[in-house]
Amino acid sequence: MNLKVNPDEIDAFGHVNNVAYLRWFNAAASRHCEAVGYGGDLMWKNGFGWIIRSHAIEYLKPIKPYEEIKIITYVHEIKGAVSLRKYQVVDSLGNICAEGETRWVWVDYKSGRPCRVPKEVVSKFGF
Repeated sequence: MNLKVNPDEIDAFGHVNNVAYLRWFNAAASRHCEAVGYGGDLMWKNGFGWIIRSHAIEYLKPIKPYEEIKIITYVHEIKGAVSLRKYQVVDSLGNICAEGETRWVWVDYKSGRPCRVPKEVVSKFGF
């Protein structure tokens, strides 16, 4: 996912605020799910989908306003009800500015309880 850093995403120190990274990661994950054919609308329709358990981000290089960056994401593993998704934020010179990961849990929306990710969903992510 390519984007240009919006000045609204800049904090008092002149670089991207940490909350912006979470928004970017979530947007990239949503686009990836849509691209493999199992996006948010289908999850709501079927009554099952992902919720976030945890995030981790390592900030490697500050990003300034108006920089053009790329968010790279992929699903690293899916085990039982849990998926580990990884991210990289890369600047226009190819420098890795941040790396992150999110643990997602597959839940039954009606009960709110975790359940095993169906094989049909697992296969959409190449497993």
